[in-house]
Amino acid sequence: MKTRKIKLILILSTLLLVLFTSLNIFTSYVKMKKTVEESIANQSLKAAISIASTIDVEAYKQFLENPEENEYYWQIRSYLNDARVKIGALFVYTLDIENPKVSKAMIMGLPSEVKGFYIGMDCTVPETQVQKAYNGETFITDVIQDSIYGSYLTVGAPIKDETGEVIAYIGIDISADTLNDIKGKVIEDNLLVFIFNGVLILMVTGSVFFLQRWYQKEVAEEVEATEDTYQAEIKTLITSVSSLRHDFTNHIQVLHGFLQLDEPDQAKQYLSSLYKEVHDIKSLNLNIDHPGLAILLQTKKLTAQNHNIDMDFTVSQDTFNKIRTTDLIKILSNLIDNAIDAANELSEEQRKITISCEADDTQYKLQVTNTGPNIVEVGQIFKRGFSTKKPENGNTRGQGLFIVNEIVNKYDGQISIDSSKHLETTAIVTIPIK
Repeated sequence: MKTRKIKLILILSTLLLVLFTSLNIFTSYVKMKKTVEESIANQSLKAAISIASTIDVEAYKQFLENPEENEYYWQIRSYLNDARVKIGALFVYTLDIENPKVSKAMIMGLPSEVKGFYIGMDCTVPETQVQKAYNGETFITDVIQDSIYGSYLTVGAPIKDETGEVIAYIGIDISADTLNDIKGKVIEDNLLVFIFNGVLILMVTGSVFFLQRWYQKEVAEEVEATEDTYQAEIKTLITSVSSLRHDFTNHIQVLHGFLQLDEPDQAKQYLSSLYKEVHDIKSLNLNIDHPGLAILLQTKKLTAQNHNIDMDFTVSQDTFNKIRTTDLIKILSNLIDNAIDAANELSEEQRKITISCEADDTQYKLQVTNTGPNIVEVGQIFKRGFSTKKPENGNTRGQGLFIVNEIVNKYDGQISIDSSKHLETTAIVTIPIK
């Protein structure tokens, strides 16, 4: 079931990736086509304004007085044809705007041998643009679909006389083939941009996917490490409770024996010693602001009591929130376990462990001091697999201080082991507060 869900997620992610990539490329393509059309239209409009400003206004007025193919007609037609050739337009012509709805072509800028275009023929300029021309404004149409002349867009600029009066319009038609050729060239020149955009989206999406997988893996490892740490402490606590239960049974049996033998004084003396132990257990309720640290120290205190080890704590009133709880527990748990193992090698009256957890404005200082055999090879103590003890029941030793050292390095901290005093070893960890 889990594998099927993962496959489904991968398929959906791939489809979405393809969809968004295609949408991005298509959007870029449409935007680029529109930009090309607007650029060509604006350039053509500038050409229309230039032609309108340089046309022989007096000759055109003479033509308008008698609109037929006279010398003024051919003079203007030749001028417009030259302009058409120079700018590569489909048609260049003059327009007569009779009313806000209809326009008529007066002189077409074509070679003299071209026939079929007569004075005053209807134009295909849309009504919206005719209205603009009627008001004396320039205009640009969208691409017009014409059954005779094909697809083209039209621009127009007014021809004004010396008084500023609009006497006609210059119209320029740009063929859609010309537009498409330019679009194709621009798109071809920008093909690498399209490819780059597509690859970039793929890379970003792929990076997000791999980062997500990496994060999930890191979280899983962190959860696993956390579970291992707390399970180890819970096992220690269960062992301690089981030991207390076993001892409780023995104590009841001893008390029952004293009473059976009619030795009440012995029973009272035995109860007094039990009361001291119960009082010590009650004192495990430490006043510590950090819940995880409080639980760890209570558990270790109980373990130490089971091994007849005198254990004392000094803990600052601080939350120790600049270090992960799991890392803090790993450091202290390994150091204290090593201290318990070392103290157990001495006689009961010599077993002692002192733990200090201090915090100030600049650093955390964790210190564990224990009685026990001195460590000879202190320089090797942080290497993976190195241990001063022999393996037991196939268990691998030499991992604890290696783990502690790795965690301390992660926080740019320092760890030192001092075993110079007779039968005493001190481990000090300092973690800078950033």
